[in-house]
Amino acid sequence: MKMMHVLFVCLGNICRSPMCEAVFRELIDQAGLTDKIGVDSAGTADWHQGKAPHEGTREVLERENISYDGMKARQFQMDDWTHFDYIIVMDTANRQAIKSGYDGNKDVVLAMLSDYIVDPAEVDVPDPYFTGNFDDTYELVTNGCQALLTHIRDNHNI
Repeated sequence: MKMMHVLFVCLGNICRSPMCEAVFRELIDQAGLTDKIGVDSAGTADWHQGKAPHEGTREVLERENISYDGMKARQFQMDDWTHFDYIIVMDTANRQAIKSGYDGNKDVVLAMLSDYIVDPAEVDVPDPYFTGNFDDTYELVTNGCQALLTHIRDNHNI
C-alpha cells in the first residue's frame, strides 16, 4: 500500500494550515499511522515563508500538548499537485487561488476542510489572524481533521 500524503492550505501558512498540520500529525501518531500517512501545510501567499506558526496558533497547540516542532511557513507550489493525494483548503478564497493549477487529476482530492464535517457551522474556517479567535479555529480544525482521518482510513483501507 502506498503512503497517503495530505497538504493543508491557507493564506499565509502561519495560523490555520499549520494548526491543521500539527493536529493531523498528532492524530496520525495516536493512531499508529505515521508510516502510512504524511502531512504538510502551505500558504497561497508568500508573506511569511520560513517563519514559525503564529503566536496564537503556538499557544493553542502548546495548551493542547500538540507539537509544532520544525514547522516553517512555505508557499504552495504547482508541483504540490503531484506530491499530495489530498489538498485540503481552509476557505473558498484559497481554493480559488490554487485551483488554476488543478487539472482535474483524479488522483488528487481537492476539498475544503469543512467538506468532512457533518453539518459544519461554517464552510470557511475563519482566519484567526484577522478574527483573533484561535480557540474557535482550533475546534473547527480538530473536528475537520478527525473526520478527514476517518474518511482516509475508510476509503483507503488504512
